Amino acid sequence: MDLLENRPVVVITGASAGVGRATAIAFARRGYAVGLIARGIERLHEAKADVEAAGGVGLALPADVADASAIEAAAERVEQEFGRIDVWVNCAMATVFSPFAAMSAEEYRRVTEVTYLGQVHGTMTAVGRMRLRDRGTVVNVGSALGYHGLPLQSAYCGAKFAIRGFTESLRAELIHDGSRIRISMVVLPAVNTPQFEWARNKLPMRPQPAPPIYEPEVPAAEIVRAAETGAREILIGRASFKLVFGSILLPGLVDRMLSKMGYSGQQTDEPADPTRPDNLFSPVAGDYAAHGRFDARASGHAIETASFRGILTAAAVGVPLVAAVVGYFLGRRGR
Repeated sequence: MDLLENRPVVVITGASAGVGRATAIAFARRGYAVGLIARGIERLHEAKADVEAAGGVGLALPADVADASAIEAAAERVEQEFGRIDVWVNCAMATVFSPFAAMSAEEYRRVTEVTYLGQVHGTMTAVGRMRLRDRGTVVNVGSALGYHGLPLQSAYCGAKFAIRGFTESLRAELIHDGSRIRISMVVLPAVNTPQFEWARNKLPMRPQPAPPIYEPEVPAAEIVRAAETGAREILIGRASFKLVFGSILLPGLVDRMLSKMGYSGQQTDEPADPTRPDNLFSPVAGDYAAHGRFDARASGHAIETASFRGILTAAAVGVPLVAAVVGYFLGRRGR
């Protein structure tokens, strides 16, 4: 314990692969003790080895985020080993690539339990402990698809919309209570992770992240920044910015664009393998880490919210002003 006293402590769900694993390594490089939550035990131990190779201290915690009692038990174990929890990152997710007509109620339930309720369970566990010390930070990993839904991922998009509402509601309550606990949301673009190899797929072709694609280290760095600065929300990537503001300004046009681009953009030209296993209800074996198979097309850099602050302010002021001016001149023409 003496060796851990000066280390900050983070817990990450979905930590065995993809963005969660890249985030664990990013925190480890900053000297954190890292609690790693995921279902696959073998991959969890590989992630723990990555954390320790990066200079951190790792603790593997096999658990399904859909099981609230399992997440509570994992947090208890972290406190026993590391003494406290300073940061909690909710990163676990599940999706199904499928048209709505081909989805089952069980698939909707499972995606919702993992992607949305998993973040609720993690936040409840973290905030309950942080209240005792009146400090700590929760980072919820959102998506640009939580601002405008993409076709063929309706269950996932619905869960990401729910995460936004939940995060904003809780933030207002914490402010009301005068709490020093901070809650942030990092809004992800399309990321090169293994999910496109193991997510349940009902499409004729193999799925892919809708371009432009970013490496998982890009959101990992912003998740660390959110944890350490308490930033309210961090929006990553030009495509995310366009989708968010396009949805505000021209939602009908975005609907029509996605009705075309959303189909081709999420599929490669390779036929899908209907026999491959998926990870919706149980982990998939295999040598998966942070990256997926799209390294050749993925970028290691992205513009994020701080770069757009002036644009956001201009939009907030300019759009109502333009509307008022147009209304004034239309009124004059009418008279």
